[in-house]
Amino acid sequence: MIEGLLRPQHLLIIFLVLLVLFGGKKLPELGKGLGEGIKGFKDSMRSVTNPEEDEAAKAKEKEKEPTLKA
Repeated sequence: MIEGLLRPQHLLIIFLVLLVLFGGKKLPELGKGLGEGIKGFKDSMRSVTNPEEDEAAKAKEKEKEPTLKA
């Protein structure tokens, strides 16, 4: 029953409905928000399963952040 659930025709119809509901200007913003949400979820899941790797990743990000000099 689930095998044929999302065929290309179904995805096209879903995309067209979203385009009509939200408009062309709003869709990229929705996609960006969805992507950031998924990334945040993956990062939090990674930190729960491997806390040591999470600490190392945060340390690397701090090194990459530019410092503002007053």
